Amino acid sequence: MFKSLQRYFESYLSAEGGCADNAGVENTKLAVAALLVEIADADFAQSPKERDEIISTVQSHFDLTPTEAESLTAQAETEHAESTDYFQFTRLINQHYSAEEKRSLVEALWRVAFADGALHDYEEHVIRRLAELIHVPHSEFILAKHRVMNGV
Repeated sequence: MFKSLQRYFESYLSAEGGCADNAGVENTKLAVAALLVEIADADFAQSPKERDEIISTVQSHFDLTPTEAESLTAQAETEHAESTDYFQFTRLINQHYSAEEKRSLVEALWRVAFADGALHDYEEHVIRRLAELIHVPHSEFILAKHRVMNGV
């Protein structure tokens, strides 16, 4: 518990204070990856296809090497396991992401949800909630779902 609090104060507060712009960017990457992990875990059964989709998404979205993407995903899994709510992640996304980047994130969440070939009600519920928290309109939430479902 102490370790988690220490990490919070070192990373999140320093990014807010303007002392570490790079920390804010890195924390936002971690926040995005943690939300992708959240979707994979929403149905209580993360499949290898979902994890592969997460790694592929963070690799392409953040222009990472395969090793860096794997490392970020592993770190996101730890952060997700230790988190108690979405606020720590959605706050960073709201601070650092444009409306278009948020819509792109919602689409990535849908890709993870559909990666195993089945959409669970819990996955849809969590994506809907996250879309609301990052201020993506419901119409964009639905359009993103249809784009992923139709492979567009």
